Amino acid sequence: MATNNNKKPAPRHRTSLKDLARELGVSIATVSRALRSSPEIGKEMQQRVKELAKLKNYRPNPFAQSLRREAPKIIGVVVPRLETHYYAAVLSGIEAEALKSGYSVISANSHEDFETETRAIDNFVSMHVEGVIACLAQTTTDYSHFEELADMGIPLVFFGRTCLPEKFSSVKANGDEAAQQATQHLIDTGSRRIAFVGGPNHLDMVRRRKHGYLEALRENRMPILREMVVCGKIDYLWALESTMQLLQREDRPDAILAFNDIITFAAFTAIKQLGLRIPEDVALIGFTDDVHAAYVTPQMSAIQDQSHLMGERACKMLMKNIGGDQTIYHEIVPQEIVIRQTSAKK
Repeated sequence: MATNNNKKPAPRHRTSLKDLARELGVSIATVSRALRSSPEIGKEMQQRVKELAKLKNYRPNPFAQSLRREAPKIIGVVVPRLETHYYAAVLSGIEAEALKSGYSVISANSHEDFETETRAIDNFVSMHVEGVIACLAQTTTDYSHFEELADMGIPLVFFGRTCLPEKFSSVKANGDEAAQQATQHLIDTGSRRIAFVGGPNHLDMVRRRKHGYLEALRENRMPILREMVVCGKIDYLWALESTMQLLQREDRPDAILAFNDIITFAAFTAIKQLGLRIPEDVALIGFTDDVHAAYVTPQMSAIQDQSHLMGERACKMLMKNIGGDQTIYHEIVPQEIVIRQTSAKK
């Protein structure tokens, strides 16, 4: 039987720093330093790393090396949903501020996925970015890939959704205060059964906004009803179905505070599809951007981030860290509540 000598071999996986680290049972930082013969790494470990790198045919990324020699200084930014106005505006603020300091920006979209977020961080490391700005994906509960950046001495600043406040600087909104004010507005304008529809409970942003909502109910001596607090995913179809279920209850809510733009417009659609009136039957206010809120009927009451400013502030922090300032900063950028037609019953 004739054999096909022209058959192409299976493509080989290009060995990365992460591959070497996994096989040796050490961090990416250790491997990187060992390959550079850093005095921080013992001679024995340096030898083990270099032998494995040779065995696996590891080669440094030539693109990354050219970046270091020739291109402008670079920072990396990873966001959950680059297609949304909020993240696009934050990125715009980061780019504007980075330009002032002579930096270029490379952005990555995690698509709300932990594994994609981890790969983005690894790619930034391979490209030798001088710092990273990040907003957590909603599925991220393991922060070790961020801790490795600290181990490598790569500055990191979080915005919006944050973690590890004892290790990293952050910029976030006053979501708890804004949620409390928005809930108080709903109460003041006649709503009595107010629901909160939010994302995953492990996200600090969700916890802050839910806390503000609950505080407003407590201050007004209103009952906190477990069935009126629905937290799950930052996903349009999930939010649409969850709101539908809320509104089809006999004791349905007469107002909804929605966690973000995706959930806000899913709730808006659910109310409309069930033939309920906004705000007469169900009032609605959500954390969303002004661009879309003003162009629906009725016009949406909105809790807005100063997203461009948030990006600027995050980048300023990162520039301080890159410049050698090891202070951990935590800054609050206040949100703005814009009352329109969807929230006031009176």
